[in-house]
Amino acid sequence: MERVGAHGGKRWLPRLLLLAALSWLLMVYLHAAVFHAPAVSAPPHTSLVAVASDREDGRRFLLRQEEQLKKIASASASASASALPVAAGEERRRPRGVGGGDACRGRYVYIHDLPPRFNADIIRNCRKTEDHWADMCRFLRNDGLGRPLADRIDGVIKSEAGWYDTHQFALDAIFHNRMKQYECLTSDSAEASAVFVPFYAGFDFVRYHWGYDNATRDAASVDLTEWLMARPEWRRMGGRDHFLVAGRTGWDFRRSNNVDPDWGNDLLVMPAGQNMSVLVLESAMLHGSDYPVPYPTYFHPRSDADVLRWQDRVRGQRRTWLMAFVGAPRPDVPINIRVRDHVIAQCKASSACTMLGCARATGSTQCHTPGNIMRLFQKTVFCLQPPGDTCTRRSAFDSMVAGCIPVFFHTGSAYKQYRWHLPDDHHKYSVYIPDADVRQRNVSIEAVLRAIPQATVERMREEVIRLIPRVLYADPRSRLETLKDAVDIAVEGILRTVARIRDGEYVDSGGPVTEDPPNLFSSTESRFRPKQSVQAADQ
Repeated sequence: MERVGAHGGKRWLPRLLLLAALSWLLMVYLHAAVFHAPAVSAPPHTSLVAVASDREDGRRFLLRQEEQLKKIASASASASASALPVAAGEERRRPRGVGGGDACRGRYVYIHDLPPRFNADIIRNCRKTEDHWADMCRFLRNDGLGRPLADRIDGVIKSEAGWYDTHQFALDAIFHNRMKQYECLTSDSAEASAVFVPFYAGFDFVRYHWGYDNATRDAASVDLTEWLMARPEWRRMGGRDHFLVAGRTGWDFRRSNNVDPDWGNDLLVMPAGQNMSVLVLESAMLHGSDYPVPYPTYFHPRSDADVLRWQDRVRGQRRTWLMAFVGAPRPDVPINIRVRDHVIAQCKASSACTMLGCARATGSTQCHTPGNIMRLFQKTVFCLQPPGDTCTRRSAFDSMVAGCIPVFFHTGSAYKQYRWHLPDDHHKYSVYIPDADVRQRNVSIEAVLRAIPQATVERMREEVIRLIPRVLYADPRSRLETLKDAVDIAVEGILRTVARIRDGEYVDSGGPVTEDPPNLFSSTESRFRPKQSVQAADQ
């Protein structure tokens, strides 16, 4: 039995060897058939199908497939990725121009990585301002936009995205966070066309304005000047390629130019402040380096679709009032420029005018409620914008966002201010009635507005609606796709300004200067430097 078993085992050995040889030949054949076959043409308009060439091995083919799948997943998540914050000095992926060129050439911006004492530490004590400026902490939520207004305002902005209870003096934080989304950031300061300084000048103003001496008010600005001048980026152009945002009027940073020696600090009077370009809510128009940008409004869209949807809404709005005014009287303003009182009187006397009273004596909060303001503006054809504490008003931009045509009474309220953001031909989007005519009772505001042909009114309103993206600040946590907001326009203006300075030209707020700009006020008015309300909600 043992001999039979042994011989039987030997008879199976050739069969095993033959089977192994056939298996090996089959594997060779399959490898040649699959990985060395002629390349297959991809179908037209197909970028998701990867085909191995006749020189690729199987491993490389599979790696390419995996890589393409990663690219597809990355592309589908690009919108979400764009909303992530960018650290100071960090580069984004550089957009490519036509023909594959660098679309950021001449547009690169470097952000100084300032010590936190110049920004984060300033707003960390936001409750410290309660006694004079209310609790600012609630306005610093959501990257400076404030609390969301969704589902809070019946029939006006309910269900609309992008609406916040934004403070008019919160621009320092809003602009800084928006700059983190700028598409042409660079970590190499040598290739930057401009340098952004994220100093919270506006918040610094308010924390030391009441109850402190001038040395304390100027301390942070002096400290910033010393820090900047020690940097190599400063020495390149003496700081003339630097810019920062001071989210208040230029008067608040020119104490030496003010009649009141205790008002504000001297940031714009210091040598460093004179060299830098400073974005303010209202320029002092003193041939300086402060450039006006729009006041923040309540609307901060996250996408082009948000803007277009809102434009369609205000375009189709039924407007039942000819004119409207939102604001409080200014009895403390010198009589020679008290045009606001006359505007209020004419509005009260007209059945075609409506008002939203904000009298401080009665403690009215109507002007502190965004829903009340926007509801009124959306129902009105013309919104009256007389000067208040200063020539400019936040209300002008709130009304334009609502599709209401602004009526100005002073050239310093818009025409000599926002040259980057508003058209040179102010007749396209606004009505101008000289304040002297109103004060001297030589003109009826209602009669002037009724005399405008309906076709002209419609063209003006359409121009106002077209300008909406240019006068609002998009949500800092996202970025508009094709539309330009107020930050985009301002950065373009800064880049042009720096380029002209680099080329040896001197520029003012909007173009080359050939002579001293005219004073906004008459000789009597120029002595008046009004103290702005700490709340100023009816601006």
